[in-house]
Amino acid sequence: MSNLLVTGGAGFIGANFVHYWMKTYPQDKVVVLDALTYAGNKASLEPVANNPNFVFSHGNICDTQLVETLLKEHHIDTLVHFAAESHVDRSITGPDAFIETNIIGTHSLLKAAKKVWLDEGLNKENHRFHHVSTDEVYGTLEPNDPAFSESTPYAPNSPYSASKAASDHLVRAYHHTYGLRITTSNCSNNYGPYHFPEKLIPLVITNILQDKPLPIYGDGQQIRDWLYVEDHARGIDLVIKKGRLGECYNIGGINEWANIDIVKLICEQMDNAFADNLSLAARFPRARKAREGRSAELITFVTDRSGHDRRYAIDPAKSRNELGYEPSESFSTGIEKTIRWYLEGESWWSSLISRV
Repeated sequence: MSNLLVTGGAGFIGANFVHYWMKTYPQDKVVVLDALTYAGNKASLEPVANNPNFVFSHGNICDTQLVETLLKEHHIDTLVHFAAESHVDRSITGPDAFIETNIIGTHSLLKAAKKVWLDEGLNKENHRFHHVSTDEVYGTLEPNDPAFSESTPYAPNSPYSASKAASDHLVRAYHHTYGLRITTSNCSNNYGPYHFPEKLIPLVITNILQDKPLPIYGDGQQIRDWLYVEDHARGIDLVIKKGRLGECYNIGGINEWANIDIVKLICEQMDNAFADNLSLAARFPRARKAREGRSAELITFVTDRSGHDRRYAIDPAKSRNELGYEPSESFSTGIEKTIRWYLEGESWWSSLISRV
């Protein structure tokens, strides 16, 4: 049995991880710490809210005393750190929040973990601090470059990725300097349920349902490696259970797609969904283009984002060879599940549209 503290557990990846963990390890206790900023949604945790092994704490990771209290009160032995400002566009227009949460917040967690686990001796020899990072810390790839590996030099290009790179280095430093038992994972782009609708895939799905334009940066040829969020949760599980202390592991979907091709695929699948299920037209009366089988006409090219990285791709060989990690979802099966979830989950996303 383990007692987990999951930071950012009301966010997209964090909430999916909580659902995965409580389903896979029903005997474990899971404590979520979340500040419920614009991208945090307590409704994402409703399926586990009444589970006696689940605890929710509304608070900020920068509150070091609160983190210490949670570690002690719940006898936490595993801290899984998702909490982060993560939208690149917002980091360009307002980088301060990214420095505060991603760097200072991570340092707050590390200080609390060091004090409770090492200085005070609670779970001194049996603890794990797992830090969830991103492939964006590695910078950008040219079309023929090999995928990012764990030895790729850091070269972040946005305030978001720079703040995540700094947090990665802090976590590593606390292992090498103080002996904190840490692991880090760097993931590729996630998609799936509970994804806040400012990000590409949920934005496209929900905009089609509202007959709104589908904005595509530049020429739409930016390439990302897409990872179904539950595959990411499984990968983190393997890193926590099998990963070597102090090591970083890349978790990817082995699934590179250009943004414009993803948008066209979603348009096609949404059109097919409306054609196959006539009741959708009544449920989503504003989705005129989808009803007519012409969602792709909503595609609108807009000015490219400043410093937009051209390509990301993850080489998960280390995770595969050391941990036995393999993604289980193909993009076709994962995107089908994702679209179905958003079609059935209007009550979850409709209230969030005003925050985008």
